Amino acid sequence: MAEKKINPALKQTLELGPPLLFFAAYLYVRDETYLVGGVEYDGFIVAAAAFVPILLLSIAILWKLTGKLSRMQVFTAVLVVVFGGLTVWFNDERFFKMKTTLVYATFAAILGVGLLQGRSYLAWVMAEFLPMREAGWMILTRRLALVCAGLAAANEFVWRTMSTDTWVKIETFGFPLALTAFLWIQIVALHPYVIEPEND
Repeated sequence: MAEKKINPALKQTLELGPPLLFFAAYLYVRDETYLVGGVEYDGFIVAAAAFVPILLLSIAILWKLTGKLSRMQVFTAVLVVVFGGLTVWFNDERFFKMKTTLVYATFAAILGVGLLQGRSYLAWVMAEFLPMREAGWMILTRRLALVCAGLAAANEFVWRTMSTDTWVKIETFGFPLALTAFLWIQIVALHPYVIEPEND
């Protein structure tokens, strides 16, 4: 099924809304404790539990509007459900924090496997949106694999050594902004490899 076009602002809202809502919910309930079924849950656990249905709803709306979901969206949804469930089941915030490590590490591993095969899986996913020569894709794939591995290691360092408040801020804003800045820098740096559309 061909992907339907939707308003870019709406798409951005659906993609960025869930983590921003998690951040807002955490700030609102972080100092509270809730008794559910005889078990006490702190604010972080409650915010993490609320994040799961919010993310699934946003993905469902995207699927309904576009008729298509990326493999990364499906993978992220599965991890959020699994680790969000483990977080609530064991009443342990570490599971939710480790989710971020697994997302970045898995992406780095997938790109790395492709590189070992002499292929760019990134090009397979993004070539339609950014036409570029193979050499450019291989360079970008190597760099992105290293950055994702670095973000996975950084997440492990942050959640193990810093406060939950700090982790939530870095998870919501720091990591996404760092990845976005990296990609913009690479688009500029790899411009010589971009295939310009031919004029009729």
